[in-house]
Amino acid sequence: MVRITLLLLLWGLTVVKASNWDVELHKGVEMNLEEYQRMVKIRHLSKEFFSFYRNITLSDVVPETRLPTQQDLQCYAEFAQLTAGLVSGSLWAYRMIDSWGSVPAGILVGHFRDLGNYDECINIQQTITSNYNLNGKYCLAKLPLQQLLGNAGPIGMLNVQTAVCFPASCSAANMDTLLLRLLNQLIGVDLNAELSFVKESSCKTAEKESYDGLTIFTIVLLSVFGAAVGLATLYDYFLCDDQEKLPAILRIFSARYNSRGLFRISNNTNPNVVHCLHGLRGMSLIWVCFGHDYIVSLTSPNINLLGAYTWAKSPFMMVIYEAVFAVDTFFFISGMLVSMVALRSMEKAKGQLNIPLMYLHRYLRLTPVVAVAILVYLKVLPLLGDGPLFGTWNFDNYASCNDNWYWTLLYVQNYAADRICLAQTWYLAIDMQLYIIAPLLLIIVYKWRTKGAAVVLLLTLSLAAYLFSILVIKDLSLISGGDIGLSQKTHNRTSGWLVGFLFGYYLHTIRGKTIKLSRPSVWIGWLTGLALLFTCVFAMYPYGPAKSKSIPILSEAFYVSLSRIAWPLGLSWVVFACMQGYGGLANSFLSSPLWQPLSKLSYCVYMWHLLIQNLNAGRTRVNTYFSDYDVMLRFWQDFGFSLLLAYIMYILVEAPFGGLQSLILPNRRAPTTPKLPLPSPDPKANQSNNDAEKQTPALEVIPTEERRESASAPPLEREIKTELEARDGK
Repeated sequence: MVRITLLLLLWGLTVVKASNWDVELHKGVEMNLEEYQRMVKIRHLSKEFFSFYRNITLSDVVPETRLPTQQDLQCYAEFAQLTAGLVSGSLWAYRMIDSWGSVPAGILVGHFRDLGNYDECINIQQTITSNYNLNGKYCLAKLPLQQLLGNAGPIGMLNVQTAVCFPASCSAANMDTLLLRLLNQLIGVDLNAELSFVKESSCKTAEKESYDGLTIFTIVLLSVFGAAVGLATLYDYFLCDDQEKLPAILRIFSARYNSRGLFRISNNTNPNVVHCLHGLRGMSLIWVCFGHDYIVSLTSPNINLLGAYTWAKSPFMMVIYEAVFAVDTFFFISGMLVSMVALRSMEKAKGQLNIPLMYLHRYLRLTPVVAVAILVYLKVLPLLGDGPLFGTWNFDNYASCNDNWYWTLLYVQNYAADRICLAQTWYLAIDMQLYIIAPLLLIIVYKWRTKGAAVVLLLTLSLAAYLFSILVIKDLSLISGGDIGLSQKTHNRTSGWLVGFLFGYYLHTIRGKTIKLSRPSVWIGWLTGLALLFTCVFAMYPYGPAKSKSIPILSEAFYVSLSRIAWPLGLSWVVFACMQGYGGLANSFLSSPLWQPLSKLSYCVYMWHLLIQNLNAGRTRVNTYFSDYDVMLRFWQDFGFSLLLAYIMYILVEAPFGGLQSLILPNRRAPTTPKLPLPSPDPKANQSNNDAEKQTPALEVIPTEERRESASAPPLEREIKTELEARDGK
């Protein structure tokens, strides 16, 4: 989520500059007429290019700073073949011209990129001899109008990109040389010889790289998972009449069995079950995915990017801009479950916790999905699609996984790595680190009760004060694009988790009790809770991106440090009201059983939705239009496929590894032969389809059907239940 804040902040600064340019443009069109006319001269660049180079020479291809190389000679020979093909009317040669882009029409409203025709270019494969083909090479050329138009006027503030298509043997340096000489002649401006138009990283051909060892390993690994699940499912469906006789190992891999558990809905009316957490988790997940889709849309080749300036001034923009609070919701849920579930188990076990076993369960709970995600994002994603922007547009540089994948698997990447391997795993690192210190806090509040809670409260306020001090002393403004990495450090993101922890302790102290509140008190509670939530989202509206008002660093520091406490406080009232019967429509919505499948699947959705968004964004071949409606259309297609991919990965990875964990580790009471529970014929009796979900009385504070929580709040009940059952088995 911090990537949303980062990219939108940087985009906001760009839009502000664009807005100033727009004002200047309306004030002085006549004084900039000369620059605009120069720009029109290069609009049809392909026509001018091939007219200029009808009789190409070797010196036209080779940069002046070096002697010709073998590659330069090959480029010259292929370019000569191209010009000869144009003269003879060869279709492949005209396709190379036809695939070029132009200087975009509509620059004055933010149309800065023309992608040409990608497939037409790279599909050029002309046979020259029996063992030699001339292939097309697609590149994006950046035209810096500030240099091209004489460094004057508002138009000169812009850079545009257009597609070019050359013979595949030509390098970016050859293209730069050809374009530089053409533009010098065309617009009559002596351009800097060092000016670069084309980067090799933006170029693509039809040639594909062969699979390396790690790619083959990843494909084989996924195939083995798929085969295991497929065989177990076929056995379960066709060869097993009595599921009681189905071996536990086959049940663990059966897609039929795991799907029943995933889509089974619980209507448990136990007052200690916090059903509203399903809705909070599901809504926060949607908020995360929706915010990421806005980044995709804002960084797409829009034809109306400057029109987004109007959107940036709307109140709705703050809902996207402050989507960081969705992550704080995850932290709140995680801290709340740690406290309330663990304290119940400690009370039953007289204050004992098997801490090493808790850590082991937690690590094995999260790591299989993360490890497979690293492999798939790094090695499989490049094989899934193609396009002019594919591989150059990502939420993160997945190539960094080659160097720091191990930090991600150790959950310390937010401190140890300069670039995080998978962008979304920064949250997992913080949550794991907070889980590691959780036993210390649990012992404190268990032994010293209210005094222990006061210690945790003091820690919360101290960390908020530290964040406030850092922002003020170092003059760091998150709104103005300061040190955004500050939000990825655990000590700066702990407030929401600690408030959730304290709230969980409070729920533990009132368990089984009904808190009677008068109607005015309920109204005051709801008004206060909603005021806190809406203030967190909209307080910065006058100072957000594209706004002319600036906020003093002292005021911003107060907002940043206190909002991370205010948000979970507002959520605390929502959860409390829903549990105590004061939720009304909010409780009916958040506690709807329809949220339960998404809640169970949310970890995989969180881990895999960026793959779908990267894939769909990279496949873009034409220009797009930015509007809220178009983003909504993009979101539903991305979210739908994210759910489908998450379900597949849940069946292939998360559910089987969770089942293996419950088989191997001591989390059963006394089985000589490992066995998983069967679904009861009575739907009301079906609290779970996995032995790890069979609730003990000490753990009835959360929904029993939550067999595997999301990354937003990985379940503590599973680890703590292991300790209880291990002790009971003894």
